[in-house]
Amino acid sequence: MAEPTGTGLKSFLIGVLLVLVVGAGWYIFTGGDVPAADEPEIQIDLPDKN
Repeated sequence: MAEPTGTGLKSFLIGVLLVLVVGAGWYIFTGGDVPAADEPEIQIDLPDKN
């Protein structure tokens, strides 16, 4: 019977490192600008007190 070599774990770790490096590069080269949703403008008009 063949001994397990752990290539699945190595592939997983390489994939995780690749995602981290690409994410860090994107963050650095875009200036860290994360696209955010526009903040809604809420205005509440109350009736004047008489």
